[in-house]
Amino acid sequence: MKAFAQLFLSLDETNKTNEKVKVIKDYLLAVSDEDKIQMLALFTGRKPKRPINSTKLKEWALELSQIPDWLFRESYDVVGDLAETLSLLLPESKNRENKSLSAWIQEINKIRKLNDEFKKSWLLNSLNKMTRQEKFVFFKLLTGSFRVGVSQNLVVKALSEIANLEPATLTHRIMGNWEPATFSYQDLVAEEDGTSDISRPYPFFLAYPIQETSEKHKTIEELQNELGNADDWQAEFKWDGIRAQLIKRNDEIFIWSRGEELATDKFPELHPFIMDLPNGTVLDGEILAFKDNQPLSFNILQTRIGRKTISKKMLIDNPVAFIAYDAMEFSGEDIRSKNQEARREILQQIQNNSSNQDIFRISEIIKTNDWDFLAQERERSRDLLAEGLMLKRKSATYQAGRKRGDWWKWKMDPLSVDAVMIYAQKGHGRRADLYTDYTFAVWDGDKLVPIAKAYSGLTDAEIRKVDAFVKRNTLEKFGPVRTVKAELVFEIGFEGINRSSRHKSGVALRFPRILRWRTDKKMEEADTLESLIALLPDEN
Repeated sequence: MKAFAQLFLSLDETNKTNEKVKVIKDYLLAVSDEDKIQMLALFTGRKPKRPINSTKLKEWALELSQIPDWLFRESYDVVGDLAETLSLLLPESKNRENKSLSAWIQEINKIRKLNDEFKKSWLLNSLNKMTRQEKFVFFKLLTGSFRVGVSQNLVVKALSEIANLEPATLTHRIMGNWEPATFSYQDLVAEEDGTSDISRPYPFFLAYPIQETSEKHKTIEELQNELGNADDWQAEFKWDGIRAQLIKRNDEIFIWSRGEELATDKFPELHPFIMDLPNGTVLDGEILAFKDNQPLSFNILQTRIGRKTISKKMLIDNPVAFIAYDAMEFSGEDIRSKNQEARREILQQIQNNSSNQDIFRISEIIKTNDWDFLAQERERSRDLLAEGLMLKRKSATYQAGRKRGDWWKWKMDPLSVDAVMIYAQKGHGRRADLYTDYTFAVWDGDKLVPIAKAYSGLTDAEIRKVDAFVKRNTLEKFGPVRTVKAELVFEIGFEGINRSSRHKSGVALRFPRILRWRTDKKMEEADTLESLIALLPDEN
C-alpha cells in the first residue's frame, strides 16, 4: 500500500502530463502484476464495494483517535473530506506493515459480509499498521470516494510504453465488464488477445469541439480555412441523449453507455431490434426519448436513468429510440479501419434490412457542399432539440478516444445567465484548501433563488481571488458549506433548461459551468428567474 499511496500523492501534486506518465510508469515497474491490475481497476472506476458504512467508520476511527465528536465536526467542516479528516486526526502508527495493494483489496472484499465486531477489530488493527498517507488512501477505498486526477488515456500511455503495445489495443482490452479477479495483467499485455468476452465494446471515437463558448465564435471563412471543402465532410445533427454502443454476438445482446456502464436492462424496448441484427454487429449511436416521429427533451429520458426497474407505464410515457451514427463491427469483422463512407454504407444496409425501423433509426446526413448552408442548419438545431452539428471527414477511420482532425462537434453557443454567487464549498485534491465549488442564484422579485452549482471555468488566479472573498465575507456555516455575501456576479453557461419540482427555483439547468466572472456587473444587474423560465422549451 505504501507504493500505491505514494503514487496517489505524486499524481495529486502535479498537473504536468509527462510527469504523471513517468510517475505511473515508475509505479508499474516497481510492483507485482497483481498490484498492477488492481491499480488499473481503481483508475478505471472499478472500486471495491463499501464494506463499512460511513457512520461506523467514523465512530470506530474516532474511538482509536480519542478525539471528541465536536472536534471531529469542527475539523471536518474545515477539511471538507471524510477520508482526509480521519487520516489527519488519527495518531501515528507504531507497528507499520507494508502490505500490498492487492492484499488490502482482497481483505476489503472479504470482510463485507462479516459482522460489525469483526469489522471493527479488523479496521482498528489495520489502521495501526499504516502511515498517514496510507490511511488517507485506505479511507478513500473504504468510503467509495476514491478518485484520482489522471485520465485513462495517461494510464494507457504509461502501460503501452511498458508493454510495447499500441494504446488503441490496450484501450480496447480494458473496455467492458472485467474485474481483477477474472482478468489478469498477463491477459492485458499478451501479444494476442486470448479472451472470449463477447460483451466487450470498442472504445468510442469522440469529436473535438470547434467551439465551446460564445467567446470562441468562428466565422465561416475561418471554418473553411481550417477544414477545407464542405464536400469532404459528412454533416449530421448532434443529438442530446445517451451515447451508446449496441452489440449482438452469439445470439446475445448488450447495451453499453459511453461511461462503460452496462445498460441492457434499462431499455427493454430496444431488445427486439437488437436481437433482429445479424450476429457480429456493433453499432454506435444515441439513445433518445422519442415519440410521434420526433426526439423529446433529455429531461424525459432522465426520468429513466438510475432506476433499477422500468415500469410498463414508464415505457409508454417515456419511450425511446436508437439513432445510429456508425457501424464498428459487421459479420464479426472489426470494420473500424474502413473509411467513413464505407462504414456508412454498411450502416445503411443494416438498417434497411431491419423490421424495426420505428425505433432503429439512422442519423440523417445533411447533404450540401456549402458551409453557409451548414451554418444555417446549425442555427436551427436547438429547435429540433439537437445540440448542433457533427462534422466527420468522409475518408476518416473510426478511431479511439478524442482525436483532433477527423471528427468535430460544432455545437450551438450555450445558453447563459448572469447569476450571483451565494454559497461556496472547498474543493478536493490540490484544491482542498480553496473554495472552488459555488452555488449561484438569480432574482425572483427581491429575493435570490438558487438555480445551479458549478465548479469549472475559472483560472487558478481567479479561484484564489474568489477564495479570498469567501473567507472575508462568510455570513453563515452549514457543515462544509459557507453562505457568502451576495456580491459577485458570474456568467453561467448551460446546454438546456427544464422544469423541475426538486429545485426551489422550479427549473434545472443542464451542464452548468462558469463562462466568465462578470466583474463589470453589480449583483442588482443579475438576471431574473422570469428570464430563465422564458427559455423553457415548452414555453417558447
